[in-house]
Amino acid sequence: MELKGKTILITGGTAGIGLEAAKQFLDNGAKVIITGRDQEKLNAAKKSLPQLTAIKSDVANADDAQLLYSKVKELGGIDILYNNAGIMSGPLNLGTSNPKHYEAATNEMNINYLGVIRLNNIFIEMLKSRKEGAIINTSSLLSYVPLNLAPTYSASKAAVRFYTVSLRNHLELQRSNVKVFELLPPVVATTMTEGVGQKAISPQELVSALIAGIKNNRYTIRVGLSKLLYIVSRLSPKLAYKLVNPKANNKQL
Repeated sequence: MELKGKTILITGGTAGIGLEAAKQFLDNGAKVIITGRDQEKLNAAKKSLPQLTAIKSDVANADDAQLLYSKVKELGGIDILYNNAGIMSGPLNLGTSNPKHYEAATNEMNINYLGVIRLNNIFIEMLKSRKEGAIINTSSLLSYVPLNLAPTYSASKAAVRFYTVSLRNHLELQRSNVKVFELLPPVVATTMTEGVGQKAISPQELVSALIAGIKNNRYTIRVGLSKLLYIVSRLSPKLAYKLVNPKANNKQL
């Protein structure tokens, strides 16, 4: 897929993977719109990358999503929707009666999974109208094996993975020109993954792999440890579980 001249919308684009993606897509000749919930972070991103268009928006808020669509349409629309926004709650002891379990799970599912469906539904006709459109959904290596420290995050990413496969197949049956990419990162060195206790790759390395995959029309983009875990999880689920959940991590529960 050609990136030069395309317009891409990146949710959660103010830091970490999202901001690095904005930088590298700009370097590849794309126009980039980012969203985020924090205006100060949006301003900082715009200052570091003046070519950006920054719009305050929360993917978990239906009104925000509709307003975002209207603003994007006024700007001329997009060719690529990159669903990057995501959150991970801190470790919670699931073996106790704690209302925070449900609150945290609801928030994670709303942003990590339902927010993806919401934006895809809103933007799909716009993407179909383009000569070459695309959706990028970020799942995770944890969509194969759950992390004890992040059970709902793992579940939300498994949901994204199955949804992405189904969406791709539906669009192919419709002979749509919208391509559906799935990015499966390993642990990436961002503020969200602090304390996970796994070796992390840099956002730069992850995004470079993403862009290479898009250019080669590789719809499932496994990066780093995700490649190994995919194979191990199919051959030996117990070993895969141990790799993701070493005994040291269990002490944090």
